[in-house]
Amino acid sequence: MSRGFPQAEYEGRLARAQARMADEGLGALLLTTEPEVRYFTGYLTRFWESPSRPWFLIVPSSGRPIAVIPSIGAALMATTWIEDIRTWAAPDPEDDGVSLLADALREAGGPVGVPSHLETHLRMPLADFARVQRLAGLEFTDDRRIVSDLRAIKSEAEIGKIAESCGIAARAFGRMGEIAGPGVPLAQVFRDFQRLLLEEGADWVPYLAGGAGPEGYADVISPATEVPLAVGDILMLDTGAVRDGYFCDYDRNFAIGRASEGQQAAHARLIEATQAGLEAARAGVRADEIWQAMGAIVGGGEGAGRLGHGLGMQLTEGLSLTAKDRTVLQPGMVITLEPGVETAPGRIMVHEENIVITEGAPRVLSPLSGPELPVI
Repeated sequence: MSRGFPQAEYEGRLARAQARMADEGLGALLLTTEPEVRYFTGYLTRFWESPSRPWFLIVPSSGRPIAVIPSIGAALMATTWIEDIRTWAAPDPEDDGVSLLADALREAGGPVGVPSHLETHLRMPLADFARVQRLAGLEFTDDRRIVSDLRAIKSEAEIGKIAESCGIAARAFGRMGEIAGPGVPLAQVFRDFQRLLLEEGADWVPYLAGGAGPEGYADVISPATEVPLAVGDILMLDTGAVRDGYFCDYDRNFAIGRASEGQQAAHARLIEATQAGLEAARAGVRADEIWQAMGAIVGGGEGAGRLGHGLGMQLTEGLSLTAKDRTVLQPGMVITLEPGVETAPGRIMVHEENIVITEGAPRVLSPLSGPELPVI
């Protein structure tokens, strides 16, 4: 698959945003985070890892977006479809793009919508934001969820990139026998699995979690230890590998040496719950209804927590499959199904798949796991 998107992809995103802005009476959107900026520009860089410099994008009510960015990013931004690129020598402790941004916002006009709901943040100092508001002299408000709503519905081109990332992970999981087995430290498995992902085509691996133990694992977020795998252990790896700016996010469980009846039963139950979620995941259904379908099998009530989430430019984004999320699924949404079961006091097993909502049955992006627990 080719890298990036054709310009028409960004033109479509902009047109949809500006139509919503007109409906909401907004003169501009002010965007400050990596996925928001990249969504409208295609500006892909890992330089966001440095917190030293703020980056700004203005989506006006008409015309192309305006980039207000540190001069170090000008050359890369110029390779995108953005033409109006305004820069300053950052970082500047006296005026870190504040005056430049305020001038550009005045030109665009207000009210200015800023993403302000769940899962958003303002990536600039609060004092600088107050100065921008004062200098621009415009009304600032929330963005009416315009950006998150647009990002939630993926284009076929975006779905293709997520599917490609899922394929990379599938090939790496297929090579687990090369890196895992009795006596291998879990930390070594983590390092080697990242290597496999890179060998199979991932650009980078921002997220890798997992666990191991005879009755499952304590959680799904801890870093790996040097404790060696033992016969009878369950090993789980959960990967968020990136290809061309889009994540996959699914896991696989393996038995080390042999699988007990209890381990097999727990894994089969997870697959049953995943299948229930898959059957429930239809356009028009609410997120909490999918949670209910899986929760009826794995149990745990509301204490079971989130059993899936949105996926795309970020590892987790948008809706959550919980008892309280009433988000209605729409075609083009990419989500995870992630049921978990308690296998012993303080021990769990979790399974995760990636799917896309369509007009009919969902399309599976990660190759579905069968009920039988693989043995290494």
